[in-house]
Amino acid sequence: MAYLKLSEQVQKLSNPQRSDAFIKQFRTAVREGKFEAVDLPGVRFELPKQFKRRDADKASSKSVREMMFEATPEFEAWFEETNAQLEKSRNSKVQVSLESIESGAVDFQALAAATRQKMEASYLKGQQLGSTTRRKNKGLHRK
Repeated sequence: MAYLKLSEQVQKLSNPQRSDAFIKQFRTAVREGKFEAVDLPGVRFELPKQFKRRDADKASSKSVREMMFEATPEFEAWFEETNAQLEKSRNSKVQVSLESIESGAVDFQALAAATRQKMEASYLKGQQLGSTTRRKNKGLHRK
């Protein structure tokens, strides 16, 4: 039976930005006994995913422990399903833009109703906060 390293398998992902999610699912599958894998002590590798922090211009990466596993037909089936699922979940939410509204990918009326509801809730919250402040200030001036 052929053995593969986890770092080699991560390189086969169709979307490298989902490598952290793949690692999490891989470890869960090993824990649940879907296939066998072993840790390689003291060996780590960098994920291809690039993380950007708000306050930094430079992207960083994350390192994870290296593992070795058997390349069985069960693993290959699991990998194909997981890889497709990770690719599909990435594209599940359509970004709101002029093009997506014009193409009909996003329901304009539903978005308008949600926006109206959000604005009304914000307005009412501001009114409530203002009335609370007025009551507090009114009580301070009494003697």
